[in-house]
Formats: sequence, C-alpha cells, structure tokens
Amino acid sequence: MSRRTEFVPYRPKTILNKHKRADHWFWTRYSAYPYLGCQHGCEFCYCREQKFSPYQDADDFAYLIKIKENAPEELRKALSRAKTDLIFTGDYQPAERKFKLSRKMLEVCLEQGFPVFILERSPLVLRDLDLLKDIEERARAVVSFSIISTPDSSNYAHILEMERLAPPPEKRFAAMEKIAAAGILTGTSMMPLLPELCDDDANLESIIRWTADHGGSFVLAGGLTLSDQQRDYFFSVLGERFPDLLPAYKKHYPKGSYGSVGDNWRKTALRIRELCGKYGISDRMPRPIIPGDKRAKNKKIVEILANKVYTMELELAPKHRVWAYRKAVWAIEDLEQDIELVYRTMGFKGLQSIENIGPSLGREVEKILSDLR
Repeated sequence: MSRRTEFVPYRPKTILNKHKRADHWFWTRYSAYPYLGCQHGCEFCYCREQKFSPYQDADDFAYLIKIKENAPEELRKALSRAKTDLIFTGDYQPAERKFKLSRKMLEVCLEQGFPVFILERSPLVLRDLDLLKDIEERARAVVSFSIISTPDSSNYAHILEMERLAPPPEKRFAAMEKIAAAGILTGTSMMPLLPELCDDDANLESIIRWTADHGGSFVLAGGLTLSDQQRDYFFSVLGERFPDLLPAYKKHYPKGSYGSVGDNWRKTALRIRELCGKYGISDRMPRPIIPGDKRAKNKKIVEILANKVYTMELELAPKHRVWAYRKAVWAIEDLEQDIELVYRTMGFKGLQSIENIGPSLGREVEKILSDLR
C-alpha cells in the first residue's frame, strides 16, 4: 500500500538564510525556501542529510511536507533589512500547486528589487514566467534545471526510477526553451552526477547537447555527496532495487567519506568543459549583475578570478597559488568601495591596499579593469 503525503503547516521565526558572501557556483548570497521535504523524493537528494532534514526517518522526507505558511511575510521583513543581492528561492514540487508560496515569495522579491536564482526539476516554474520576466527587467533572474540524464542515455530508465515523482527531463528541457525565449538566463545543473549511471561520455554529451539545443547558456556539474542517514538510506535503495550497483558505490564512497574518493570527478569536470566548448556554452554560470549596481565591476572581477580558481583546481595548480587567488577573490567580494574608484583615486597602490592583493595579483586586477572599460 502506497503512503499518502501529509502536509504540516507551521510558522518559522525566520525564513532568510544569509551567507557571508556569494558562493561561486550560483552566485547566491541568500536563500529562502517555502517547504521542508520534497514530494519529488529523489533517492539521492542531499537534503535527507541530518543537517538539512528535520526528520528522524529519511523516508519521511518525501511524504511529510512542512509548509512555511508565513514565508512571504517573513521574507518581506528580512529583505527590507538586507543588502540587495542574489537570492536562491522557489520550490516547484507538487505542493506548490496548492499552496503557491513560491509565487508569493517571488512577488516579495520583485517588490523589494532582489534578483533571484531558481534551481528546479519541474516545468511548473513556467506558471510564474510573468513574475520572472518582471524580476529580470528590474533586478535579474536565473532559472537552472536539475537534469542528470536524457532520453538518449543508456541508463535513462534507472534515473527516472531514482527521481521518483520528478517530471521527466524532456519536460524540463521544454520549459528551459520557454525560459530562454523570454530572455532569462537559463541552463542545466547536472547535479548530482551519479557514478556508474550518469558520468559516461555519451550521457555527458547528450545533456550538454540538449541544453544548447533548448536555449541553455551553461551546464554546471557536481558530484554525489553522501553523509549520515542519507548514506544509509541511499545504500539501502541500491541494495533493494539496484544491487548490481552497490559494490561500486561502496568503493566510491567508503564509510566516513562525503564525496567520491579518487580523481574521477576532476577528469569528468575537464571532459564537461571540453564538451561545453564543443557546443558553444559554458561550464560556469555567468554572474547576474543588477542594473545600476555601484559595485558591478567588483563583482565582475570576482567572477573572472573565481572562474580562474576553478580552472586552477582542475589543472592541479599548487595549492598555495589556488589559495592566494581564492583569498584575493574574497577580499574583492568584501570590498565596500567601487574598485574602479579606488584605482582611479590611488592608482596601482590602491589595488595593493586591498587585503590579500599583492603586486602580481594587483597587476592582474589592473589588466581586468582595463579590459572591462
């Protein structure tokens, strides 16, 4: 007998998660979500981990959906006191059809002038295309679709089974095409790439080709992570339904590991970069810049240098060099002044006055500033 979904309304005291600075994948500084739990119930979802999940039983994640009924009101309060920056929001699981909290939260973002980033497995996001177009015009909007397989892939049936109630990828690609046609930045988050199922060359190329063919501008990729109760849950799923895969996953994820061990991920990321180049798209997401942002050049420089950090990691650059660049990126991200004004006022010495910017990095920043003019 199948289990019925239970909806539990509650009123959290806060809704907005604030991070010290923007991450270098999605460029989000804030996050706010209307629900806990997800009816899609993807077997591999990291949200079953203890630090994300309020449930003792990992299986409750897909059937006990907690509804943050005061989410729009709390978001309005929080954003009225926050610096304008990109917010990760929206959740278009089936519950959204009934409660419409994602739409109400987008209305708040538009009202407060905040740009939004949405990561989605459902074409239901198209219902709110009117709002997304208004947000794009005022502050910027990005919609990324979580897709790890296509109908062309040899393991497509396995992936559909693991994604449970999530709409099939072809519907997500169709939604991507409409989002792109509306002038909104969109692409694919190929996360998580499941070892032995999604990381073969044919599947990688298929996803990237479908993304380019449907108006996507980027493909981001990330590996599977497994921890605590989520690891136990996922291994039990493999043991029951995909026993042939279990030995390989125990090798990739020995007890105590979080990500896959070994060098496979780096090699996969390099292949993804090569394939993205073949189809004329990027393996990094462009950073959305709010119109009129006084720190727009700071953020553009951060994007350029953060992308270089990623390249250095893929190419196994010395760790001390990677960390030097990373700390410089953080310093420019944290700089309150317009870096162009600092340079025009104080010249090269002004750039060197920024924490963690020495002569070599100062010259690199100087050149980027020149290129941006």
